[in-house]
Amino acid sequence: MTLREAGAVGTEAQASGPGAPVHVLRTGRPRSSRADEAILEAVLDMMSEGVTVDAISIEAVAARAGVGKATIYRRWSNKQAMLADAVRELKGPLPQPHGSNVRERVLSLLKATGKGHDARAAKIFPCLMPEVLRSDIAYRIWQEVIVAPRREVFRQVLRQAVADGELRDDLDIEVTLSVLSGPILLNRMLRWNPDVDDDTLPERVVDMVLEGIAAR
Repeated sequence: MTLREAGAVGTEAQASGPGAPVHVLRTGRPRSSRADEAILEAVLDMMSEGVTVDAISIEAVAARAGVGKATIYRRWSNKQAMLADAVRELKGPLPQPHGSNVRERVLSLLKATGKGHDARAAKIFPCLMPEVLRSDIAYRIWQEVIVAPRREVFRQVLRQAVADGELRDDLDIEVTLSVLSGPILLNRMLRWNPDVDDDTLPERVVDMVLEGIAAR
């Protein structure tokens, strides 16, 4: 069971071992309540100030949000579940591909890569990268909440393009995903190459890659 699945069904499960999925409990309370907003805002504010995932505690979040610990536990079974919802809130809804051909659809997804709909994303996402490498909790939250759902949207676009005859039928989908999204993520989140314009990079990457994977 994944973070999303556990949260959706509202049943409790526990992580078992360092490689187990982070299982969460969501009780079904309205996500628009003031308490929910205050709690998630407190988490995001702490992360934007440089507090690490491991250092964030239920007690500290409760004090910052002005609520009791019981208020948090009625909504989330543990810290991992709360952090997952906070990161999901920061990133915003899944991007939806649009366009009349594979180039336009891929480009629409790449333009959203590495960005969030919250101004704090520019501070938080780069700071999350070292934690993703060292913290099993951070890694699983990042993969299950952010990366995996967006990667699947991208896969569907590429698979459809293969089926439509726009891309080669022997295309390696996973490698293509990495080649397309890797440069965008590196530049936007780690400022990899300051001589490359972030605004024009997605279009340049798409055109370069499509030259090699387009159907002949």
